[in-house]
Amino acid sequence: MEQPPPPETPGPPPAPAPGQPEPTPQAPAPQPVAAPQTGQPGRFSPDGFWWWDGAAWRPAYSQDRLWRWNGQSWVPAAGQPPRSGGGVGLAIGLTVGAFAIVLILVVVVVLVILGTMGGAIANIFSNVAAALNTTPSP
Repeated sequence: MEQPPPPETPGPPPAPAPGQPEPTPQAPAPQPVAAPQTGQPGRFSPDGFWWWDGAAWRPAYSQDRLWRWNGQSWVPAAGQPPRSGGGVGLAIGLTVGAFAIVLILVVVVVLVILGTMGGAIANIFSNVAAALNTTPSP
């Protein structure tokens, strides 16, 4: 079965003359929606940018993002739906957490080493200090 050609979209509107106000954008023309075949029609995607009409996912926002499909008609969009952060906050949190864990492990290892070998390290430093205070023999 052959697909019908896509509907033609008009070109961009002409620019207003200098000093004239911008024209108010018009709502997109209603698109014919295929009869529901599968799934639950009228369902929006989790990100809010798509709408399921029963046969295919349709955009829930116009191309200029000024209009939103509410399931029955185009209405002015109050604001875009929140976009996910893309995991940037999670990546920063994991990096800071990993750094803190490594820092804590290094501190614990240093304290264990100083606690168990503190006497030997003090002995080495006292020997070095004594050697530096003596005069060299010819």
